[in-house]
Amino acid sequence: MARQVCIIGGGVIGLASAYALVRAGHEVTVIDARDTLGSETSFANGGQLSYRYVAPLADAGVPLQAMGWLLRGDSPLKLRPRLDPRQWRWMAAFVGACRGSVNKRNAAHLLRLASLSQGTLQQWRVDDRLDGFDWRCNGKLVTFRNAGTFERARANVTDILQQQVLSMADCQRLEPSLAARDFVGGIYTPSEEVADCHAFCQRLAARLEASGRCTFLLGRKVTGVRHADGAVQAIELGHEVMPVDQLVLAAGHRSAELALPRLSLALYPLKGYSLSVPIGEQHKAPNVSITDYDRKIVYARIGEQLRIAAMVDIVGFDARLEPKRLALIKRQALETFPLAGDYTQAVEWAGMRPATPTGVPLIGASAYRNLWLNLGHGALGFTLACGSGQLLAELIDQRPPSIDMQGLTPRAA
Repeated sequence: MARQVCIIGGGVIGLASAYALVRAGHEVTVIDARDTLGSETSFANGGQLSYRYVAPLADAGVPLQAMGWLLRGDSPLKLRPRLDPRQWRWMAAFVGACRGSVNKRNAAHLLRLASLSQGTLQQWRVDDRLDGFDWRCNGKLVTFRNAGTFERARANVTDILQQQVLSMADCQRLEPSLAARDFVGGIYTPSEEVADCHAFCQRLAARLEASGRCTFLLGRKVTGVRHADGAVQAIELGHEVMPVDQLVLAAGHRSAELALPRLSLALYPLKGYSLSVPIGEQHKAPNVSITDYDRKIVYARIGEQLRIAAMVDIVGFDARLEPKRLALIKRQALETFPLAGDYTQAVEWAGMRPATPTGVPLIGASAYRNLWLNLGHGALGFTLACGSGQLLAELIDQRPPSIDMQGLTPRAA
């Protein structure tokens, strides 16, 4: 039975949800406070569709390692404590999730979702001929500077993940543009992909608009949600009241602003930065996606630009650019890929990645019978978007989900 579904959030998660719902025959309205779609966290993210590397940040040893990072000027992690109970609650829950057994269990949940997401995107690309967002299957090389870290990573390589252990000489044969000499080796996964997340959002929006079953309300902030008897009745857009049948919350970390007594969202923004470096004919940019594991920097060639993304800053809700952090990324990128592009013309960006303490998103039903969640994907939003949207459509449609939902459902989280 076709339903009327309203989605709050016009980023890659909200748009992928809308696309999956429209494919299933539903009528959809997408609402976003911005005037343009995909213009916040989805705008200039890392671009890697990293389906095999989805382990959560919370893991055994991370709190101690983070303490060491905080004492370094070139740390990939920055913490600015605030007089904000939300930050302290999130951090306490994060530390509680920093156990090896918990990490392994949550990584399995994410890997299951990532596999579905890769298959869903492939289906959309083939069946719907969805293109125009610089998608490529170019493989991913994770490089290591520390021998101990590299050995631990080697121990986790499995045939199931289709990974290959490479020496440093092998890494440079695979990717000749790799200039740094202080790497000890790498792990290569040929099946990983890359694409332009913002362009993907625009292509989804165009297809949705052409379907005749999707309406966009842009520049409209949802200021309240009306509810009664365990169900959502309407949303408030300033002075306007809009009745809703089914409501999906996919507004990233801003979702927690919609105070509902039965809804408690453990979300906090993890600020990240990126540089988009133009590539000319004279440049030697990497073709394979690269993750510098020890520096926590990712490199992805997207069309004629090199996207360089890094940092996890737990600094509150301030999305402004920080020149020192961007300068550090640029300096380290120049050391690794000095000829990759015109760094003087790099476009700088910062985004707020909505994360749960466990790193596992919340997908599915809430305590309100017609309010659905698709939230908390952290740095994996683009990677997990298609699978998350597909699952949400199946749940709203009351069909069996494509994968086991254990660990992903909001009530179980």
